[in-house]
Amino acid sequence: MAEVANLVKNKRNVLGLSQDDFAKYIGVDGGSLVEAWEVGSKKPTAARMRIIESIVEPPFKNNNENNSFTFIDLFAGIGGFRIPFQAAGGKCVFSSEWDKFSQKTYAANFGDYPQGDITKIDVNDIPAHDVLLGGFPCQAFSHAGKRQGFHDTRGTLFFDVQRILAHHRPKAFVLENVKGLLSHNGGKTLETIINVLTETGDVDVPAAVELDEETRKDISKGLGYHVSIGIINAVEHGVPQKRERLFIVGVDPNQVNIDFKDFNFFESIKTVDKDNRKTLKDVLIPNSEVDEKYTITDIAWQWHQDRLKLNQAKGYGFGYSLFTHDDDYGNTLTARYHKDGNEFLVCQKDIGKNPRKLTPRECARLQGFPEEFIIDVVSDTQSYTQFGNSVAVPVIRSIAEQLIKLF
Repeated sequence: MAEVANLVKNKRNVLGLSQDDFAKYIGVDGGSLVEAWEVGSKKPTAARMRIIESIVEPPFKNNNENNSFTFIDLFAGIGGFRIPFQAAGGKCVFSSEWDKFSQKTYAANFGDYPQGDITKIDVNDIPAHDVLLGGFPCQAFSHAGKRQGFHDTRGTLFFDVQRILAHHRPKAFVLENVKGLLSHNGGKTLETIINVLTETGDVDVPAAVELDEETRKDISKGLGYHVSIGIINAVEHGVPQKRERLFIVGVDPNQVNIDFKDFNFFESIKTVDKDNRKTLKDVLIPNSEVDEKYTITDIAWQWHQDRLKLNQAKGYGFGYSLFTHDDDYGNTLTARYHKDGNEFLVCQKDIGKNPRKLTPRECARLQGFPEEFIIDVVSDTQSYTQFGNSVAVPVIRSIAEQLIKLF
């Protein structure tokens, strides 16, 4: 029992988690059970032991004591924002992510277990920080969703960003969302967001936003940041995936000493020269080396083809997209990729097989995640969702490198 107890404690220390967070990582209720394992009064099941024994040192654990700035990681997902900002010299002092599977992937890679639902976290429990990062949920503004915007509770999560900015006044922030936010509700949704971020007086918040009176009064006060808006395509930053996202970067003119006249942050963002961009050949595994389970069945392949013909007959452009290793780049990865792989199938004519879905590692590469990023602590289904929801890491790296120059 003593040997097992020491193993559990050592593996928990490898991750750097509390007993409560380690319990969540392992998938058991409460840190009291972990405590019992560590004192030797109880023993993990064989299934739990296999999970515990597989734990390795988080590859992106920040052991640097000489950080030049601090940041918080909201709607953190699996850490697409954190990797580049940490590499740029930042220290993450707080993270929040509600999805339990993303929390697990995040903990495996960073040795931090993100706190949960940001709407239930008091701003006083969030440490002071220099930069706020957040890809606030985009489904409310996405073409793939119902596009309800602020009528949707996910749309109102922007106002949780606002209350944190208002309380802590970081030097800067970076927000990410879908391109559809630009035109949602005739541009009025984005206009409201920008007004809240930039105005110094009272801001008109749409009545459609369901908020309690105290919160509405609080968010009606503008924050006075200098804001730049830009649409960035991941392809231009070396990722072989057409992925356009809207970014909002704000800087506090009272804390950052630069001339804001005619200043646009995105004009200084560097892109990758076409000759140096990765292509699909750089990220796709040779078909002959891919597990058979990723090849779609005859029934699924026929369904894809029939659906394409039906949509073409109706004048629709919807259908599967087939790519080869010789293509320059592919379509946007989405969170629904696990359902049928419709938007990104890989041709396997070279080995005489039906097309296949991407592997999770290929998805990680398409989003620019490093090879050492751990992806196997969750199922393939969850990995597809996580990478489909993530940001493209090289895009965030370009933003991080430019932002810290302003400090």
